[in-house]
Amino acid sequence: MRTLVALMTLLAVGHGALAAGSDRDAARAVILRQQEAFRHDDAAAAYAEAAPAIRSIFDSPEIFIGMVRQGYAAVYRNRRFEFGTDEERPDGSRAQGVRIQDQEGADWEALYTLERGADGAWRITGCRLRKAPGASA
Repeated sequence: MRTLVALMTLLAVGHGALAAGSDRDAARAVILRQQEAFRHDDAAAAYAEAAPAIRSIFDSPEIFIGMVRQGYAAVYRNRRFEFGTDEERPDGSRAQGVRIQDQEGADWEALYTLERGADGAWRITGCRLRKAPGASA
């Protein structure tokens, strides 16, 4: 009986780890799709990865991508884009760190936040961008 309880516990823990890993992978896929859209100047595809709250701020894909070009140049165009740590938050949202090197070689840190929509898909709710520690301003 103890063996059965131990086996059931291991299966439950393993299933939880797999679910967390698949959520992480799904959230990262959203970020990568948006990156690819930026790379191809595909405003509609980039806008589609944003959460409804973000889309409500920007009336069109063109306005959204213009804001990204202007205020998030390192996100919009970069030499390097690497995932760092990720975190599932108590409210069910996710935070994903990204290390970025911009076109001029400056290093940045981005923190993406994502939420799951009513359709079950992850969408980007924000991106906080700052120079990496030790990078010149």
